[in-house]
Amino acid sequence: MAKAKPSDTISFQGEAGANSDMACRAAFPYMTTLPCPTFEAAMAAVEAGKAQLAMIPVENSIAGRVADLHSLLPHTRLRIVAEHFQRVEHCLVAVPGATLKSVKTVRSHVQALAQCRGFLKKHRYEPLVHADTAGAAREIAGIGDRSIAAIASSLAARIYDLKVLARNIEDADHNTTRMLVFSREDATPDWRSVPCLTAFLFRVKSRPAALYKALGGFATNGVNIVKLESYISGAKFEQAQFYAEVEGHPEQKGLKLALEELGFFSEEFKPLGSFPANPFRRKGWEAPTRPGT
Repeated sequence: MAKAKPSDTISFQGEAGANSDMACRAAFPYMTTLPCPTFEAAMAAVEAGKAQLAMIPVENSIAGRVADLHSLLPHTRLRIVAEHFQRVEHCLVAVPGATLKSVKTVRSHVQALAQCRGFLKKHRYEPLVHADTAGAAREIAGIGDRSIAAIASSLAARIYDLKVLARNIEDADHNTTRMLVFSREDATPDWRSVPCLTAFLFRVKSRPAALYKALGGFATNGVNIVKLESYISGAKFEQAQFYAEVEGHPEQKGLKLALEELGFFSEEFKPLGSFPANPFRRKGWEAPTRPGT
């Protein structure tokens, strides 16, 4: 098989068959996926021209935010160009010949084990923490023990020739992970017809009510803040850095004015990109119908 071109490659953190691998294949079925050991390595692959895009998880509907990414955002040159919502469907996988009764221990990532706690308790399986869901699947395939299973994706089962003993074993049926897609180039969505999100980092000046005043421009200009997270930075723990996502595109009048007002009360501001809102969230959200609205 010919080696995939970098322009046709999308990187992700994890081993082949990981949930991020499934997300890449779902969102970009025409691209070849590139496994990487860390988020930083996945993004570095794009910066080095080894991949066109990187798919990075940012938050989960059960586990909350994925903190590792945020330490990379202040330093990256990449731009956010898309978002993707991946339904997480955990499977219990084991070597051929294994059954639900033969399994005694189950290996997987700590979050996957936690998200399937009810299933594990019901069957009295002993959970064993592994660094990665797909890695756990690969490992038990090599061991060949019918008493050891893994919680992983159906894709991992196919890759490592494992048997799916049970599907959708997660406790909550809304287990969804939001992913951000990074590229070296900005996205160019038509904000006049497509609802957009804009992401950025900022640090307010160390003054009373600075954050209140910095965010006031979004309220007065009718801009909805979708996401706002703070992170303490610096050795003295005196100032917070904020990551924000807002509805709209900087070319829209309201958001342009809001960002200008934010600049008056901020010491630092770093735009991370404007990108189309995924259809997963578009219900009831109308796109602007004319320039300047």
